[in-house]
Amino acid sequence: MTTKLIQKSLLKGTQEYEIVDDAVNVRIKKPFKEESYSVVLSILDPEYVVTNSKLEFHSRVKCSALLSFDLNKPSEHEFNAFIALLKQRAEQEYDTFIGVKPSTDASLLNGNVSEEPPEFEDSEEMHLKNMAENYNSEMINESISMLEMHVDSEATAPLISALKSFNDDPWSSSNQQQVFKTFHQLGANQGAVLTYAPYLITLMSNNPFQDKK
Repeated sequence: MTTKLIQKSLLKGTQEYEIVDDAVNVRIKKPFKEESYSVVLSILDPEYVVTNSKLEFHSRVKCSALLSFDLNKPSEHEFNAFIALLKQRAEQEYDTFIGVKPSTDASLLNGNVSEEPPEFEDSEEMHLKNMAENYNSEMINESISMLEMHVDSEATAPLISALKSFNDDPWSSSNQQQVFKTFHQLGANQGAVLTYAPYLITLMSNNPFQDKK
């Protein structure tokens, strides 16, 4: 089982990815700079995106890439094995996060193989509706506290302000849109925010299990 992947580039230096427990640890080493961070697996959308020579995993709230890989490096076999494991672990950790127990029934594991997959709405309107329905004041306050303690205050100040306004009036479309806007503007800080405030995944994600009317 390939739990670690190392990619080397003249321009980007050495990039190391390692799956450890419920997270992916990333270390980027350049000639005069080294950067390291972790991304919690449950926040990753397992449906990766391939563009040109890159493969990227985005967050479940459809924002910027949290993990980016050079295709088929260091070898196609090693790369594919790591990506397959990463995709599987992201699915497992999300199921654990939302309380879904794995099934050993083979027919359930095979899923619906004879029909087209169901289509779910993926619009901003649906996101906003779900935000109000998933609203939990206690979890909002906990998320704000965690962000204030653990994440760069300058970067997260607009999001925290938006969350406080949303907490006052969760059915206000302007408050909901402001949460989305400030989260999208975080860029590379989105991973850190979702690591310490994973409730935002529930708050801003579509719920694929809800009944459609």
